[in-house]
Parts: sequence; C-alpha cells; structure tokens
Amino acid sequence: MLSASEIRQKFLDFFQEKGHAIVPSAPIVIKNDPTLMFTNAGMNQFKDLFLGNAPAVNRRVADTQKCLRVSGKHNDLEEVGHDTYHHTMFEMLGNWSFGDYFKQDAIAWAWTLLTDEYKLPKDRLYVSVFGGDQQDNLPIDDEAKTIWQSFVPADRIIHGSKKDNFWEMGDTGPCGPCSEIHIDLRPDAERERTAGKDLVNQDHPQVVEIWNLVFMEFNRKADGSLEKLPEKHVDTGMGFERLCMALQGKTSNYDTDVFQPIIAEIAKISGIAYADGTRSAIAMRVIADHIRAIAFTIADGQLPSNTGAGYVIRRILRRAIRYGYADLNLREPFLYQLVDVLAAQMGSFFPELVKQQELVKKVVHEEEAGFLRTAAQGLQRLDQIIDDLKGDTVDGAKAFELYDTFGFPVDLTALILRERGLKLDMPAFEAEMAKQKERSRAATKLQTDDWVEVHPDHVEEFVGYDQLAAEVKITRYRKVITKQKSFYQIILSHTPFYPEGGGQVGDIGYLENADERVQIIDTKRENGQIVHYAAQLPRNVAYPFNAVVAADRRGQTAKNHSATHLLHAALRTVLGTHVEQKGSLVAPDHLRFDFSHFQKVSDEELMQIEKLVNEEIRANNQLEEYRNIPKTQAEEMGAMALFGEKYGDTVRAIKFGNSVELCGGTHVSATGTIGLFKIKHESAVAAGIRRIEAVTAAAAENFVATEMALLKEVQAVLKNTKNPVAGIRQLQDENSKLQKEIEKLRAEKAGGLKDELLASAALHGEIQLIAQRVALDNGSIKNLIFELRGQQDNLVVVLVTTDGGKVTLHIGISDALVSTKKIHAGEMVKDLAAFIQGGGGGQPFYATAGGKNPDGIDAALNRAKELMQTL
Repeated sequence: MLSASEIRQKFLDFFQEKGHAIVPSAPIVIKNDPTLMFTNAGMNQFKDLFLGNAPAVNRRVADTQKCLRVSGKHNDLEEVGHDTYHHTMFEMLGNWSFGDYFKQDAIAWAWTLLTDEYKLPKDRLYVSVFGGDQQDNLPIDDEAKTIWQSFVPADRIIHGSKKDNFWEMGDTGPCGPCSEIHIDLRPDAERERTAGKDLVNQDHPQVVEIWNLVFMEFNRKADGSLEKLPEKHVDTGMGFERLCMALQGKTSNYDTDVFQPIIAEIAKISGIAYADGTRSAIAMRVIADHIRAIAFTIADGQLPSNTGAGYVIRRILRRAIRYGYADLNLREPFLYQLVDVLAAQMGSFFPELVKQQELVKKVVHEEEAGFLRTAAQGLQRLDQIIDDLKGDTVDGAKAFELYDTFGFPVDLTALILRERGLKLDMPAFEAEMAKQKERSRAATKLQTDDWVEVHPDHVEEFVGYDQLAAEVKITRYRKVITKQKSFYQIILSHTPFYPEGGGQVGDIGYLENADERVQIIDTKRENGQIVHYAAQLPRNVAYPFNAVVAADRRGQTAKNHSATHLLHAALRTVLGTHVEQKGSLVAPDHLRFDFSHFQKVSDEELMQIEKLVNEEIRANNQLEEYRNIPKTQAEEMGAMALFGEKYGDTVRAIKFGNSVELCGGTHVSATGTIGLFKIKHESAVAAGIRRIEAVTAAAAENFVATEMALLKEVQAVLKNTKNPVAGIRQLQDENSKLQKEIEKLRAEKAGGLKDELLASAALHGEIQLIAQRVALDNGSIKNLIFELRGQQDNLVVVLVTTDGGKVTLHIGISDALVSTKKIHAGEMVKDLAAFIQGGGGGQPFYATAGGKNPDGIDAALNRAKELMQTL
C-alpha cells in the first residue's frame, strides 16, 4: 500500500515526465487580490496567467497546493469532522496547461495515471461532463464526452449541471466546463443493489469526486456575461486526501496516514480511544483537521487576530479548542502539542512547517491559553444569566452577547444549558447573528463595473525604480462603488507608481496633460497588474498623459524602507539569527517592523540595535541592486526571503553593506541619505512576535527634539538639571509616605464612622437599615460595608457619596438576609440607581451603581426605606 508521501510524489513524477515544471505551493494566504482571502483552489496563483495579464514562463506546470476553504462560496467548515471527506485545509494535486494542451491530453493522462499508475479499478470510476446551460447559452460538452467514450463505457458518463460541471472561482474571473472523476468505494454487495452512477454528486460518503478537470475557456464579467479568454487552458484539481483514501482502501479520509498520526496523538493527550461513531471521534477528526489549517497558515505568515484572515484562523483555532473542551474534557492547552507530529509528518515536503515549528507552537499555545481564560469569563457570565433566568429558556440575544463579547461558541452554551436542564432560543441567536453579518456586508459591500478597454495592452511595465514620471496611456479603467464612496481604478501602459506591497505603501501623485490634472490617491497590485486609484476619471481617457509620482513622499518612504533592511540585519546581529521578518509597514512618516523573537527586547539591546543601524547610515553604504537575477544566485549571495511570500524564478535583491534581502520596494541610493534612525517603541504583537516602531530623517530629528524639550521641562519643574531621575525618585518616595498617611487617616475616619452608622440603624421588621450619605472615598466605603455586614446578621447598608457631579451608590447585605430573605444587592441597586440617573449591578451581598444626578440622592435613600417595608 502506498503511503501518502509516495502517492504525492508519484503524481508529481508522472507529470514531470509529461514535460511539466514542478512548482512549489503558493502561500495559503493570498495577497494582492481583493476578491480572495485564502488560496481556495490550485488555480489561484495562476489567475493572472488565465486572464492574460502576465506571460507564462512554463506552459505546463504541476504542483500540490495548500488550500483553505472556510468562508464564502467554497465553505466546508460545518461538514468537517462530521463526514469522512470534507476539510478546511487540504492539498490539491494539479496539472496545468497555459495555452498548450487541452481536453484530449488532460483526459487521457488523468485516466492513465489513475488506472495504470495508481491501479484504481476501472469498474469503480465514473465521469461527468458539462450538460450545457440555457441561461449562459452553452451547449453540452460533446467534445469531452467523445474523448471519454474512448476510455469509459457510455453508461458511466454522466451529464452534469452547471452547479456541478461548470467551474467558477467566484462571481467574476476565469471559468469553464469541467469533467469530474468519481470513485465508488462501497462494498460489492451495496454496489450490486444500487448503481454508483445514481449516487454521483448525491453527497454519499463512499461515492466521491476525486479529480476535477477544468477546461478554462471563459472569463465571467461583472454583468454576468461570458467572454472568451485569449487562450484555452487546463486547470485540474485532485483532492489528495480523497485519493489517499481510495488508494489505501479506506472509507474515510481520516483513516489514512494523512490524519491517523495526529488522531493517535489526540487520543494519547485526552486518554480517550478513537472509536468511530462517537462524539469523541468527531471531536478528534475536527481537531486533526483544524490543526493543519492553523499550523500551515501561521507558518505562511498569518497570525490569529480580530480582523480579516487572522480572524478566520482564530475562529478555526477556537472551534478546535471547543471540541476538545466539550467532548474530550481537555481544560488545558493541547493543540500546540500536535504541531510536532504534523511537522514530522509533512515537513519533508513543506519545509516551512519545520522552519517555523517553534513559532507556530508558541502562537498556538498563547491563543489557546488566552481563549481558555476568556472562556472562563464567559462561563461566569453564563452563570449570571442562568441565575437571573425566569423560566427554562435563555434568550438568544444573551447567547449572542457571550459569543460576540467573549468568543464563547453558541454550541458550547447550548451544551451547558442542556446539562442543566435548560434550553436556548436558537432562532433569536440566529437573528442576532444575521444582523451582525448584514452590518458587516453593508460595511464592505463593493460593486465593480466591467473593465473598459481604451488602448488594449495587457503587458505592463513598472519603470518607477529609475524615474518618477513617464509618458503613458490609459489601457483600461473601471468604476468601483462602496457604501461610503465611489472611485475609479486605472491601468496604464507603463507606470512609475509603486504599488502597495512588501509592507511599503503605494505611491500617490497625478496624471496630467495640457487639458487637465487628475490626482492618483493610491496604487495597488491586483492579479498581477498595477492599479491606480483616482477619485475621478480624466475627461478624455484616450489622450496621452504624464504620470507623475509625489517625489517627497516617495523619498521619505524609500528612507524608511532602506532603514527596515538595516534594522533587520541589526536585530539578527544583536538578538540572533532566529530573528525573521514577520511583517512590516513602510510609510513616509514612520516604519513598523515585526519579527520573530520569544522575549521582550531589553533597553540595552534596543540601544545596541539603534547604534548599529546608525553606524550603517554613517558608513553611507551604496545601494547594490540586482534586478531579474535567478533566485538561486540571490540565495548564494545570502539574500533573505520571507515566509509567506511567493517568489518567481527571477528576483530582485537589494544590498547595503552586509544586508542582502529579496525585495521589490524602492530604496535610497546610499544609506547616508537616511540621516538618522530612532526607535520609538518596542512591543509584543503575538506569542513569539515582537514589533519595533521607528522614524528616520526629519521625523527622527523632530522626535529627538521633542524628547529633549520634554526633558528640559522636567528638569525645570524639578529644579534639578543635573540628575532629574534622582529628583523624580525623591518625589515618588515623598508621595508614597504621604499616601500611607492619607490611608491611615481614612481608616481612622472610617473606624469612627462605623460606630455612628451602627447607632443610626433603623429597624424595619426584622431588618436593620443604614441609609446615609457619607464623605469617604469609594475604597473606604467598600471596606466599611464589609466590616458592618460581617458584624450583623440582619443588616442592609445603603451608603452614597459624591465627587463633583458624580454620584456613587453602595449596597451591602448580611449573608443571612441574602439566604433567608433572598434580598439581592445587585437587583436592589438597579432600582435605586434610577433616581440618580445611573446604572450598576453586582453580587447578592454587595453591589454598586454610578449616576450623574446628586439631586436624586434623597429619593434613592427613601426608596431603600420603602423596599424594606415589602420584605
């Protein structure tokens, strides 16, 4: 039986023999494409080739691509672990033709590989072809059907619908008819009872698609119409995990050696044996799947966060924790322990897992610990909700509050309620969730018109390394409308504008001719093309223009970008070669640099780092730029590459002295131009990731001048110009002594007041009530109340204090009254707070409320007396 590694290698070897270049997987997180957050199919990295926006270096390519499907059109999250073949992160084996071979070779090679090389039984395979679509005016794919008939009996060829057999990456973009290959893995007895053909695309767990051959012929436009692509292409995708299931004789992807080592480790950690058909087995499958998605995404440079791609990863991570918490009784961080197993299993083919192994473990552990702390807070809030519950059903809006505020999963809320004999109003929860999604959609809604061709020319050149102005033509433009505004995207024949990338912000400037000037407000790269953003469109787009970059802004940005290279080298010198860049922002006024390091950088280390950078600036090292050199040559020079970035066969290397990096950004001609480098802040971003924020040139000089002015002001205030630190310490010592004296006086005052308050207590039935204004600070009042309620079994204390226009109300109740009379200070304080125009809450024995109406104090105290009459 072939192992997973052998199955993967056999695929790549087969297509290499067919003249395909074997290329590495693209990063799982997509950059420079606003339509996609994650790589969700093997074709994503080749999208610009299909559109004709870039030439194909190799006309035939094969690879295995890391993919993630957790949101949008291709979303398998809810099925993961509950069935046998859906996953979040999965590998997509694929072969590609860019204007080379088409249906005949793609079909023949697919059949040969599956049946001759992998030896899959032919009588278990079915194929489908596109059955046509009247709305798109597309006929049945008779060409593919005829080719398939030379390999497969006619009764094994199925006409598929547009949904199943017309592949589209999204609402717009490259698309085309496809042929799917399905395999029937059921026992022979079941196959005799029901033909596999009848179960194709019916979500049967043992009759599954394993390979999709897409014949890319069209481009779906924004108006829904189809246009022919410049060339015909082949885009195939075979689910690696499903192929392993078929070849290893299993009926579940999770029973293959792709997942079993991870599941075995989960069983070991939890002490629960893996037994199919149990809730614990589902939990183990979910966790085994999710740790792959989490680890690969972090290794590719995407940290968990509260927005965008980072939020999706955090959600997956918390979903895995929740299954471990609810079904495996795992109350401590455990996911991070699976990273070593995954790296040992897949690291030989995906070296980024091994390279980033410790970082991934650190980040995952920190996320787990943080969420478990948050979950504990959520549990406390849930307990309060249950305590306040009237009836047996918790409001879905309150469950949504738990989810939205604490990240507390709703199914965990429902599970806890079931265990306590309670119910959850799920329709109300789903209504709140729908409102949130609608708010999110409304905030990000984007409407784009189709591109308008002006001077058709899809080969674009960036000339901004050498010039800041160029004579250009507009080749294409389109209008974009968001909720807040509308703008235009413009593509030029060539451009000096640098597009946002590599952490560097995009250029701004203008397009100008004799008739008008149009401002360029941003520049980005999308699908291989440089897109210029403008608030308005030139009146005559057919005219030639002079494209001019804002030179001062570019110059300041270049200084900061070159400084990040010097900073990177200094960090590795001072902290160690484990330091790697994990993100950056290069703007005209400042720079931000994120890097891997597992502890706070000390003040002494920061001083040394800053010193090294400034030494390199004073050395005035000249820029050595190597354009379009082979990547291997750059690596031999010692150039550093960033994880999570996709590099081509040729690269650009930037060298300043001993600093050598692969970089597409703009830089100074010599380091002396930077002038001065000054670190402003050092902080943590995530587990194992630190951040330095700094300024250069005039911004650095202004920062130093401001700091010096502040120091002089401190010296003047302290009247100590020689040693202001000693002066501050002396003030701190004096302040500490005074604070102790104040606390002593407060304690004496409160002690004296305690006897007065006890003497003023009024009897209401069996209850003694103290209800007064007091002139104490809030901390002393709280201590006083706890002393009073500890001395009397039948005491209710209501004390009010004012500070300016702010009113604070405190209520304390003896434990005996809480248990026998069921008096609840938290409920009582809400009642009284209405009179002071405020609100508050708390526990049964102690609660506080703040308000802004001192005139309502007497009414609040009288209300307290009224309440005593009802008890």
